[in-house]
Amino acid sequence: MTKDKKTTINVQGAAITVLLHKEEDYISLTDMAKKFGDDTLIYGWMRNRNKLEFLGIWEKIHNPDFKGGEFETFKKDAGLNSFHLTPRKWIEATQAMGIQSRACRYGGGTYAHRDLAFEFGSWLSPEFKLYLIKEFQRLKEDENRRLSLEWNLNRTLAKINYRIHTDAIKAHIIPVAITPHKLVLSTPTRLTYSTWPCSARLPNNGTMPILPLKAICVTMPISSNCWY
Repeated sequence: MTKDKKTTINVQGAAITVLLHKEEDYISLTDMAKKFGDDTLIYGWMRNRNKLEFLGIWEKIHNPDFKGGEFETFKKDAGLNSFHLTPRKWIEATQAMGIQSRACRYGGGTYAHRDLAFEFGSWLSPEFKLYLIKEFQRLKEDENRRLSLEWNLNRTLAKINYRIHTDAIKAHIIPVAITPHKLVLSTPTRLTYSTWPCSARLPNNGTMPILPLKAICVTMPISSNCWY
C-alpha cells in the first residue's frame, strides 16, 4: 500500500496541509478553520443545507458506494436548530469519500477533496479561497517541474547505461574480427540475431556476406569454428 504524501502550503500566513491519497489531493479543513476559529466552523458549514447538498451531489458523481438514502435524511433535517452533523457522522452514515476524518497526533483532523476544500474556503472567506487556489496551483506546478527534471535525468542515465553496456559487449563478450566480406568467430559461440533473415548453420570454413549488425546477444556454446 502506498503511503500518503503530505506537503504544506502557506496561505495568508496559515500553514495548510495537503495530503496525496490514492492519487487525489485532500486539503486539511482543520488547518483552514484554525485561521478563523476552530473545528466548530466545519460543523457549521456542514449544517448549511446548500453546502450539504453540494457535498451529496459531489459524492453521487464520484462515489459509487455513496448511500443516497441517508443523504436525503440529512438534507431533510438540514437547517433545523436541532440538526447537528460532524464529519465522522457523515462518513459513517453515507460511506462518503470526499471528506476524511483522521485521528492521529501529527497531521490529524478533517480533510476534504480539493473540490470540497475550495468550497469550504469560499464559505470562510472569498479572498482566502482565491489565495488557497493560487498556492495549491503553485504546489502542483512545482511538483510537475520536479517530475519533468527527474524524467529527463532518468532518460539521460538510461542512454549512458545503454552505451556502457553495448561497449562492454563489443569489447569483452563478442571477440570478433570483421572483414569487408565475412564475420569470423574466434571462440565457439552461438549468436541470436535479429538483423539477417537466415538462421541456417553453415559448414566449417563457410562464408557469408555481412549484413548490418544491430542486435546481438550471446546465448550458449556450440561446436567451434561455426560461420553465420
